[in-house]
Parts: sequence; structure tokens; C-alpha cells
Amino acid sequence: MLTRNCLSLLLWVLFDGGLLTPLHTQPQEILEAEPRENVVPVPERRSSAQRVKRGWVWNQFFVLEEYMGSEPQYVGKLHSDLDKGVGTVKYTLSGDGAGTVFTIDETTGDIHAIRSLDREEKPFYTLRAQAVDVDTKKPLEPESEFIIKVQDINDNEPKFLDGPYVASVPEMSPVGAYVLQVKATDADDPTYGNSARVVYSILQGQPYFSIDPKTGVIRTALPNMDREVKEQYQVLIQAKDMGGQLGGLAGTTTVNITLTDVNDNPPRFPKSIFHLKVPETSHVGSAIGRIRAVDPDFGKNAEIEYNIVPGDGGNLFDITTDEYTQEGVIKLKKPLDFETKKAYTFKVEASNLHLDHRFHSVGPFKDTATVKINVLDMDEPPVFSKPMYTMEVYEDTPVGTIIGAVTAQDLDAGSSSVRYFMDWKSDVDYFKIDTTEGTIATNELLDRESTAQYNFSIIASKVSNPLLTSKVNVIINVLDVNEFPPEISVPYETSVCENAKPGQVIQTITAADKDLSPAGQRFSFKLSSEASNKPNFTVHDYRNNTAGIETRRNGYSRRQQELYFLPVVIEDSSYPVQSSTNTLTIRVCRCDSEGTIQSCNVEAIFLPVGLSTGALIAILLCIVILLVIVVLYVALRRQKKKDTLMTSKEDIRDNVIHYDDEGGGEEDTQAFDIGALRNPKVIEDNKIRRDIKPETLRFTRHRPPAEDNTDIRDFINQRLKENDIDPSAPPYDSLATYAYEGNGSVAESLSSIDSLTTEADQDYDYLSDWGPRFKILADMFGEESYNPDKVT
Repeated sequence: MLTRNCLSLLLWVLFDGGLLTPLHTQPQEILEAEPRENVVPVPERRSSAQRVKRGWVWNQFFVLEEYMGSEPQYVGKLHSDLDKGVGTVKYTLSGDGAGTVFTIDETTGDIHAIRSLDREEKPFYTLRAQAVDVDTKKPLEPESEFIIKVQDINDNEPKFLDGPYVASVPEMSPVGAYVLQVKATDADDPTYGNSARVVYSILQGQPYFSIDPKTGVIRTALPNMDREVKEQYQVLIQAKDMGGQLGGLAGTTTVNITLTDVNDNPPRFPKSIFHLKVPETSHVGSAIGRIRAVDPDFGKNAEIEYNIVPGDGGNLFDITTDEYTQEGVIKLKKPLDFETKKAYTFKVEASNLHLDHRFHSVGPFKDTATVKINVLDMDEPPVFSKPMYTMEVYEDTPVGTIIGAVTAQDLDAGSSSVRYFMDWKSDVDYFKIDTTEGTIATNELLDRESTAQYNFSIIASKVSNPLLTSKVNVIINVLDVNEFPPEISVPYETSVCENAKPGQVIQTITAADKDLSPAGQRFSFKLSSEASNKPNFTVHDYRNNTAGIETRRNGYSRRQQELYFLPVVIEDSSYPVQSSTNTLTIRVCRCDSEGTIQSCNVEAIFLPVGLSTGALIAILLCIVILLVIVVLYVALRRQKKKDTLMTSKEDIRDNVIHYDDEGGGEEDTQAFDIGALRNPKVIEDNKIRRDIKPETLRFTRHRPPAEDNTDIRDFINQRLKENDIDPSAPPYDSLATYAYEGNGSVAESLSSIDSLTTEADQDYDYLSDWGPRFKILADMFGEESYNPDKVT
């Protein structure tokens, strides 16, 4: 207020108190001012011909905040030079807080604040003043704008807007290590006095931490603070305004400081020996015990790695770290057998994974303990030879076919027999198992399109203790059936040069299969067995589903052979294996020295230079006609011979073989008719003998048939029985002779081969004296008068 009053006095001395109107351009005059109060002189409006005095306009008033007086707080005064004090001028106030915060006396122009103000809520108010003629209601002066500023007092304490704070610092940090910076704000005016100047101090947390009074930076104050001793610290920070002087306002906050862990402690076993008892029935890979080393560190600094020190029994066990509990889990690597070994002893080492080089001087970050394991004798269930069985079967496999087997054994000292069963929970009716042998067979026809894989379980139990069982999983994959053989992909025809060398590849062939072959289908190529002995070409299987046709000769001649047919056998790798023989046609061609084919036609091979194609066709046509004539001639000769010599072949009654080497003109088939033996009562009439000369031909005499043929019938029946029961007789019809001539006959041989005389020189009447057996012969060859009328 003193400064403001002095300034008003100075202005009053410099100017004579006249008004200055800001809207006119005339020279300024000295305006009057009230040196002891806030006055806003309002300019006087005058005619343009008169000299104008301009009033000096105050542009800022001050009002004290938090005013607690009983009367309204005086702010300042408005005054116009046109106001003669007779009540003709009216003063008005508008703008921020006009009428609600600030009021004006319309006659005197005094401004008052009617309520307590808070600078932190609103630091200043902008208002506008106006002098109005009471009678005409017209403005006497232009509207003037001014500011009322609320002057600050120390009514706000410092506040920590971000508190309470959380911070951390590594344990074992040196003195002065940075922890955190806190900041307090004061709502008072920082430009006026010390109301907003804050000083920081620690009320609680010494002697562990310190704080910078001006910046609020918190640092460690003690060395080697150990997290394992104390981890959490709560520090109380105070911020005081007025520079920390007496009477200033203060605010507090808490800072929760945590010591973070560093690896400054090695792991230690709580005892030197760990005893474990393990049943011999423990499965391989199962956890049989746990040991633990204690590390007071935290997080990754407390991570421990366990290792078995090589020694007695260490190769049967393994140890891993439980990442949650940091325990050493001992697992079984191989099966235990109480009858073989009852106890094992080995050492385990525990060490930290993450080391801090600052603490290497403390010592080795590892410890060692001894583990003793005693094996307990148990009655164990059967053990399968595999943890899981996988089998394959083709979809067309007949019912009852064995596709595989499972095997389980009783490992106890007194081993018991094992029985196998299908797990009833599997609900698979397509397979069955032999309870004794463990063989799995199909129980129904399989359809791969319906079910491609079956998954079920097999249970094995001991006969001595059926409650001891073990289970194994069986997976059976149903395979598709290979139906189509592979074939050579086009081309089926290739060529070879006449000047080809041995081992030259003339064609690369591939195969195609109509089956939907699975990935990895392989084809194999080879020559057929009949072609492997011919040294012309060979097949080289490249084992990548392709093969090369290679030459095996040094040069080929088109004149000797134009075409070669190479049978190639191709097999696939599916089940059942399908193969096919594909014939590759190889044509011999004339090529130049570089292997380029020049000519492969027949004309260039067989004809001399200048022979036309028409001439070649005529020659070939003549050759074909000659071949046809020869074939027809041979066929006619064979047909004629068949008609003349094989006439009796169609007679199914006689089982006599025709032959043409008996002797001069003799035909025994006519001389000795087997039909007479079959039915003696039937005799052909007027049958001409063809085994004698034509000039001495006689006709047989008509004789009554022989009635007594019992001996012939018995003889024939006897021979039939002998042939029926003969084990060496062939299973087909053959010639059986039922004649009397030959060895054992009274008349010996009747054949005319050895006869020295003709029939005309012989007398056959004596045959009638030989008995009834030769009665028919006597009738046939007896003397008879020649009757030409009976010749047919």
C-alpha cells in the first residue's frame, strides 16, 4: 500500500489534476489524482473546439484475500472531471464479479468487496467502469476497463500431489545411492514473498536415508543395508513453506522404500545327509524324493541348480530343479530291482545360476550333501516291454488275422504267469486278444474309410495276484489297399542311334499310379527276367521314381533289326505290392556324329539308293501273297490226311489206336474187331476182308452165333477189375487189350505178319476142332462158296 500511495503522490505532483480522454487526439493535459486511495478518474467529454483535460486511468486495484472484517473491504474509487458533486453523474460497474463480489456507490464511485476472496480460486477480476448522465442516461465518458488483483497471503500449506511414494534401492548399495525425488507444491503466489518457498526434511527414516532440502532427492545414508536383515523402510518426509522459518505451513508424505535383492548369499543344505526309501516298483522317470538347499536371496538370485556328483549309483538317478519351490527333485533313470541291489549312495551339489561378481570374494556359491537311497522290496505288477504299441493292418484283412502282440513280464523273484485282457472302457469290438499269448487279431472286417485309427488299452495281470495290473495303450492304424499297378508315363517309344556307345542313356522314364498313393510312394524299375539275358539295353533305377534306359552294345544296325522291344517291370511300395510289365519300343535311327537323329524310316534301311516307295510296297505285297498260298497249301494237305487216315477216330465205341506200321497192307483193326468180344451176337454181314489179296477174297459164311461166351465175359470182367484196382493206372482212359493171342494162347499168335503162306493156301477147317473159344474164328475163315450176287 505504501508503494501504491507513493506512486499516486508522484503522479499528482507531475500533473495538475486534469482529465485525459483517451478517445480524442488533442494534446494531453495534467490530470488530478487522489494520492491516498485507488481512484479511476473518468475522462470528461467536451466540444472539439475546447481544450480537453484527460483524467489519468488506474488500470489495477488490489484487494486482500481472506479478509475477515465486519465491514465490506474498500477497494478504490471512480471519479470523472465532469462530476461537480451535485449528483448529476451516475457511476456503473460491470464485468467479473460486478454486483456479486464487488459493488459501487453510484453517486460517489466508491468500490467495495462484499465477500472474502481466495486468490487460489481466482487471482484477479476484470471490470469495466462507466460515467452516465443521470438525466439523459447517456454516457459522459467512454467505458474504461481495469483489473482488481487479489493479493496473496500464506494460507496454503505445501502438498505432495504424488504421495505416498513407493521406491526401491538394491541392498548393499553404497552411501549416497539415489532412491527417489519427491516434490511438494504450494498453492500460494510464488512471486510474492516466501509463501510458496518450500524446504524438505525427514521426520522419520533416519539414519538410513537422507533428503536434499531444496530438491527433495532421497539418498541412502548407511552402507551395506542387508535385505535379509530388513527389507522394508517407511520414511516420513516434510515440506514447509516460508523457507522453513517459524510460522510457515507444512505438509508431509510417506515414502515406502524396499531393498531389492542381490545375490550376496550362497545356497546351503540344512543337513549333510538325506535318507530316502524307494519301492522297487517305481516307474522310470518318476520322482522318488526331494531335497532342498536354502538360499536367503530372492527371485532369480535364489535360483538353484542341482547336479549329481559322479559316483556310486549316480547313473541310475537324475535330479532337476522345481522352479517354484527350488527343490531338487530326484528322478529314476533306470528300473530298480531289490533282488539285484538294495541301496545306493551318491552326492548332490547345489549352486546358484546367477552370480554377482561383486561378491565373489565371499566364497564359492555352492554346497554339497550326501543322498542315501534304500530300495524296498515290493510285489510289483507285470511290466510291458514297450510304453506304447503301434500296429498297422490293411483294411481287407480277413477276420481272425493276427496283426501284432503285446508282451508283459513279472519281474519279481518268483515270477508268475501273465494274462491279458481288453480294457472294457475302450469299447472296441473290432479286435480281440489272446489272454495267454497277448496276440491281437481282427474280430471284424475293417473299413479305413469308416475308421482310420483305433486307440484302446490292454491290461496285464499276474495269475498269482490278479489285483496287480498294468495297462498299455495300443494304436492300430488301418492302411489303404494298393489296387492298381504303376505304369510307365508317356512316351512308350524312344529311339537309339546306330553309333550309340555302351552306357549311353537314351531315355529317362517315370511311372504313374492310379492309386491315391500316400506321401513318399516309391517306384522301382528293372528289366523283366526274359530280357535281362539280352545284351542290348538295360534299365538303371535312379531311386527317385525315375529310371534311365542305357545301351549295352557298341553300335546298332537298322538292317539287322529296326525295332527292339524292352519289357520294363515297375513295382510300387504300397501294400500289396503291385507291379506291371511295360514294353518300351526302341527304334534304331541314323544319327550324325553329335547324336542328332537324321532318319528312322524303313525305306532308308532296306532299299538301295533310287528305289521308290511304290516299288517297295509292290515287293512286300508279293511276299505276302506267296506266304498266303503256302499257308493254304499246308492247311489243305493236313485236312486231307486227317480225312483219309483218321476216319475211325469219331467212333466212340472202339478204343483202338490207329497205326500205319504193321506190315504190307495189313490193317489189324479190320482183322480183329473188338466189337465181337463186347457183343458176340452182333456180326457184321458181308464184311470184306482187307488183309488178303483181292483175287482170293472170300466172303464169310453165315453161321449161327456162339451161345457159350461165358469164359470171354468172365475174362473181360476180370481184366476190368484188375485195371480198376491198379494203383499205378493213370487217371484217364487208355487202351486195354482183351485178346487171347500172344503168350498163354493155345493157338499162339494169329497175326498174319509171320505167316509164310497166303490165305488161299491155308485150310482153316481145323479151327472148329479147337473148342468153343475158337468157334467164331472157324466160322469166319471156313470154306464158303463164292457168291458174286452178295458183293456190295
